[in-house]
Amino acid sequence: MKCVVAPLFLLLSVLGIRAGKAAVGCPGVCSCRGTVVDCSGRQLTGANLPSSFPPDTTEIRLHDNHLTTLPNGLLDSLPRLRVATLHGNPWTCDCGVLYLRGWLLKQSGDVPKGNVTCSSPPSLRGRLVMYLVEEEVLNTCHYWLCDLALTSQISLVIFIIIQVLLLATVILFLRRFNRLSREARRTAEESFTGGEHVSPANEYVMLKDRDS
Repeated sequence: MKCVVAPLFLLLSVLGIRAGKAAVGCPGVCSCRGTVVDCSGRQLTGANLPSSFPPDTTEIRLHDNHLTTLPNGLLDSLPRLRVATLHGNPWTCDCGVLYLRGWLLKQSGDVPKGNVTCSSPPSLRGRLVMYLVEEEVLNTCHYWLCDLALTSQISLVIFIIIQVLLLATVILFLRRFNRLSREARRTAEESFTGGEHVSPANEYVMLKDRDS
């Protein structure tokens, strides 16, 4: 029995390893040859850029696309990566370019760095991404942060106005409810006392009839 179980276990292990390797395959929008992943000239944007690549990738080609930024950590899971082509993309040099800039600074392999340039904003157009000063990039973020802060403040004011209107509506409803309750109570009391009240003339007639 042990002689049968051991080969079976070994076979399942091999199949599991192969299945695991197949799970991290070549991205559908790219073509792969060995450890080279070619995603160049595919009109890639941030929306259809693959979220992962085979971990044994040694060269990745992302040039001549429509990429404006790279997701944080996209290339960090490729320990064997030696070559990456990134030129021919309209890189936006704002807060989102900080990851690409940091990644380029850490590379010592055959990564072309002299042709990865900014396309926007106008103040940084043509500048090499790797040589951007961090303060320059952060300055472009201030406008975005100001817009976000202004939007947040406007949303907060609108929220407060809605809450005030709701509170005023509740107060008016409660006042009207109390007034209607008092009127209903007064009407009920008047109806109750009116049914039991006997006028003096009627009381005299009742006494006279009883004496006779």
